[in-house]
Amino acid sequence: MRAIAQQDDAYARLDFTLDDGICRRAAIGLVVLATDHTIEHEWRGLLKQDGVAFYESRVYNSADITPERLAEMEDRIAPAVALIRPAERIDVVAFGCTSASMVIGEEKVFARIREARPDAATTTPITAALAALRALGVERTALLTPYVRSINDYMRDYIESRGHGITRMASFEHANDNEVARIDAASLRTGVERLARNDDVDAIFVSCTSLRIAGLIPELEAAIGKPVISSNYAMAWHALRLAGVRDGEPHLGRLFAL
Repeated sequence: MRAIAQQDDAYARLDFTLDDGICRRAAIGLVVLATDHTIEHEWRGLLKQDGVAFYESRVYNSADITPERLAEMEDRIAPAVALIRPAERIDVVAFGCTSASMVIGEEKVFARIREARPDAATTTPITAALAALRALGVERTALLTPYVRSINDYMRDYIESRGHGITRMASFEHANDNEVARIDAASLRTGVERLARNDDVDAIFVSCTSLRIAGLIPELEAAIGKPVISSNYAMAWHALRLAGVRDGEPHLGRLFAL
């Protein structure tokens, strides 16, 4: 009995107070493809603002980037969103696949997100890229992708139908998402610089959440004298703005300086 009494004497139950946590300004939910190697890494470099946090969930997908495989994800979106901080506040939900957002359709993606989070603002990489091009005042865009030709043509038509001209395209034409994530910085620089040297190009959009380019954007913009955006980069910016976070951060590139 004496040992128990001594243990009780040594234990104190403390009072405490609560603050607003790490997501004081914005709580962002991110749906990541099962095969994606890159988006979380790049977002950790972009979403460092005080009071901003993002929380991820993964959705199953095939590593083969084809329209048929991309469309299969639609019914998996809502269950993935439901796993992100259940019953806790989420201000914005971002769906992390550029090509699937077009194949499924942005509005359908938003509808699936809202099945789980009816009050959250929503974005996708293509939604964010179009918003970024508008914000930057870009009229003539060059498109750099890793996709096969059928997806590239679909993407060009999709963007142009929404009022943005695609004047040039270049692609690595590789359909394996796991290997797309390993395309190196030198290859990406070469692709951007090749497109940027054309007078009919005002900005370059590098499409695909797997490509590792967000950290290169400030130096690329300085080298070519034109804006560069990418899927992960534009979606991080758009998620912040949808959440009401409007910090100007020119060190991250022209888009984040707005």
